[in-house]
Amino acid sequence: MLKKVEKPLIERLKTGVPGFDNLIAGGIPRGFFVAVVGEPGTGKTIFSIHFAWKGIESRDKVVYVTTEESRESIIRQAEMFGMNFSGAIASNRLIIIDALMRSQKDEWTLEDLVIEELVNKIIEAKKALGYGRARLIIDSMSAFWLDRPAMARKYSYMVKRILYRWDFTTLMISQYAVTTSYAFGWGVEHVADGIIRFRRGIRKGILRRYVIVEKMRQTPHDLRMYEVEIIDGKGMNIVKPTEMRKEDTVLPSDVKKKIVKNIKKEEKELP
Repeated sequence: MLKKVEKPLIERLKTGVPGFDNLIAGGIPRGFFVAVVGEPGTGKTIFSIHFAWKGIESRDKVVYVTTEESRESIIRQAEMFGMNFSGAIASNRLIIIDALMRSQKDEWTLEDLVIEELVNKIIEAKKALGYGRARLIIDSMSAFWLDRPAMARKYSYMVKRILYRWDFTTLMISQYAVTTSYAFGWGVEHVADGIIRFRRGIRKGILRRYVIVEKMRQTPHDLRMYEVEIIDGKGMNIVKPTEMRKEDTVLPSDVKKKIVKNIKKEEKELP
C-alpha cells in the first residue's frame, strides 16, 4: 500500500500589497512567472512597484524593466508611496532597465525593443546584483510585440525558458485594450504560472478598480473579484470582494468572433 505523500513546503514571496497575499495562500511561489494583465489605468504598475519594494525590504535582488515610462518616472512614483528606489539603486539592490529613453545610452538602457537584447540585459543585471533570490518585473511585455501580436506567445516562452535558471520570481505585465478588454496578442497568459487580472469600471459616476486571481499554480487562491483602492502617499490596498454583473466583464458575441478570427489569421502568418 502506498504511503501518503506529505504536503510540500512552498516558499512564497510577499507582494507588499496589503490584503493581496491573503488571496494567494501567503504569496507568490518562488520561481514563478506571473502575468499581471489589464487595461491602462487599472493599477498594474503600482502593483509591480509594491512587489519590487517588498523584495528590496526582504533583501532580494530586484530588476525592473520599464518600457512605457522612463526610469525617473518609476523612481518618482515609488517615492510618492514612501519607497526609496534611489537608495536601493545606490546600494546595488535594484537595477531599473530603461527601454523607453533609448537616447540616454547608459549601462542600463535597452537600445532596441528586441527580445534577445532584453534577456541578455536582464542576465547582465542579475550578475551585477550578485547571487541570491531575485525578483524581476517587465513592465510591459506588450511593447515587444506591438507590431506583431502573433509573436506574443513565442517571445513570452523564450523569456521564461531562458530566465528560469536565474532564480527569478517574475511579474510579466501585459496591456489589454480599452475597447475590448482583451490582450494585444495572447502569449503571457499561456506560459504563465499565475494570472492576476486587473479591471476597472464606472460605478455611480466614480472610477472603481478591481483585481481577481484567475490562475496560480500550486496555490488554493481566492476566486472572488476584489475592489482595489490606491491611496495617496501609501499605494495600493485590497478593499473587499465585490459582485459584478456578467455584462460588466463579458464581450458581445460579435466582438469575440472578430477577435478569434484575427488571432487565427495572425497565427497562420507565423514563420
